[in-house]
Amino acid sequence: MKLLEHIANHKITIADGAMGTELFRAGIAGGEINNLTNPDSVQNIHRSYLNAGARLVTTNTLTMNRIFIESHSLDIDVVKVNEAGAKLARQSAGNDNYVLGDISSTGQLLEPYGEFREESFFHTYKEQAGILAENGIDGFIIETMTDLREALCALRACKIISSLPVFVTISFSTAKNGGKTIMGNSAKDCAISLTEEGADAIGTNCGSIDPKDMPLIISQMRDHSPLPLIAQPNAGKPKLLNNVTTFDMPPDMLANCMTKCIQNGASIIGGCCGTTPDHIKAISVLT
Repeated sequence: MKLLEHIANHKITIADGAMGTELFRAGIAGGEINNLTNPDSVQNIHRSYLNAGARLVTTNTLTMNRIFIESHSLDIDVVKVNEAGAKLARQSAGNDNYVLGDISSTGQLLEPYGEFREESFFHTYKEQAGILAENGIDGFIIETMTDLREALCALRACKIISSLPVFVTISFSTAKNGGKTIMGNSAKDCAISLTEEGADAIGTNCGSIDPKDMPLIISQMRDHSPLPLIAQPNAGKPKLLNNVTTFDMPPDMLANCMTKCIQNGASIIGGCCGTTPDHIKAISVLT
């Protein structure tokens, strides 16, 4: 069964949780480079989410686009890290689960706030999407986007490179007054624009809002789009403890928030920063 068929045939689909904070929790630094240097650890995290009830596994390729890598002077080969990320997720998921190729921000700003044009973003996303599509993914997830224009660049790139479904989730800094990203994009505008541009599912992840506020964002997006809705909150608002960013919302409390997201229209639920297999296990009982 293809990915969109699965989602259409299931009231709720469970996605995985955080990768970066899970690597950090295991004492492993470096994020996506671990696809190449520490592949067993990456696979172990994928498998732990599957064992907790996830059906969607996200590749460990969040910011592995050329602009991010080069602007941060990272010694990482864009082709190799994305190939490895896709293959590790595919091997972990097997034939019974689904792999989403993870794409996120370039870490730079578009004109007039920054020096990059939309064309540059489009081409860097097209390159990353092409690598992921050639290595066994079932669809794309464009996530943790705070600029609707950038998200649209990534969406268009994925759509032109492949016929695979594309999910897009936006990160909001407030749920009040229609929801807003740090770039001022409202939940309404995001829902309308992403739907019109051909996204196959939309929603929200991460951000600086409390998970208790995510149901409001979901409701606002539901009012303006018929697409499947995704909710992937952090495990609480980030807190700085001994110079380390921590997330302390327990699994049962996160599950309560996700219940309200489902009531407001979400059908794909998972977690973002700070969420663990225990969080995913707690929300998997909601299916």
